Amino acid sequence: MKSRSSEPVSGEWSQETTRHSRVSYVLDQHVARVTIERPQRMNAVDADTLDQLNEIWASIEADRDVRVVVVTGAGERAFCVGADMSADAVDKTGLEYWSELDPNGFGGLSLRDTLDVPVIARVNGYALGGGMEMVLGCDIVVAAEHAQFGLTEPRVGRTPLDGGIARLVRRVPHTQAMGLLLTGRRVPAAEMYRMGLVNEVAPAGELDSVVQRWVDDVLACAPTSLRAIKQTVNRTAGLSAREAQAVRLPAVIAALSSADADEGVRAFQEKRPPVWKGE
Repeated sequence: MKSRSSEPVSGEWSQETTRHSRVSYVLDQHVARVTIERPQRMNAVDADTLDQLNEIWASIEADRDVRVVVVTGAGERAFCVGADMSADAVDKTGLEYWSELDPNGFGGLSLRDTLDVPVIARVNGYALGGGMEMVLGCDIVVAAEHAQFGLTEPRVGRTPLDGGIARLVRRVPHTQAMGLLLTGRRVPAAEMYRMGLVNEVAPAGELDSVVQRWVDDVLACAPTSLRAIKQTVNRTAGLSAREAQAVRLPAVIAALSSADADEGVRAFQEKRPPVWKGE
């Protein structure tokens, strides 16, 4: 899985052809790129895809070489349209589906609180149902101008229980959240930007360059600092600001005593770009 080289390498999930592998993973110069490889199914997630995604997220959590993640879907039509509504999925009742929900949320990501590196959603098309829940599990969202979002489960008699309800009502004003949840409507990227759920809308043909700018800005920061920030956000969400400030989290302690902390000050004094070691 790991790459210490500057050359791109594929993880074990992407060594097979796309026909057999549902998710590709590439780690290059500290940037992990995770791509759902089911364009023929609009990158819908089935059981095998979920298993592969969970393996990848667990590997990233354990790999200190990863400093930022970009998650996306293959092709130009869809980021992810949620659960694969195949015959096997339809055969399950709603209660059966609910009882089998992944504790980490849709795609193993929407409710995951142990992933301490920044995650950028590269939304290249439809992000519907569970796909939007995955977006809500990301830290930074960059969307192509033609992208559309929606928690569409009510329109097929289901409910966005994989983080959609819980995440959305904590991100935007009540009426905005309920306007999406109670209609199941699709929303263009520009409207999501105005709601504050999208960081930037990329003009046609510029999605990758805009994502790369965000990646570069993340990489300019000390990875130890970013882990401390994200761990604090994830682990103190239910606390008051005073209580959160007082929590002595492992990543915060590690950042304050890291070589990166010394390097940042030294580089500032010497008027040069810092060279981060991630330790």
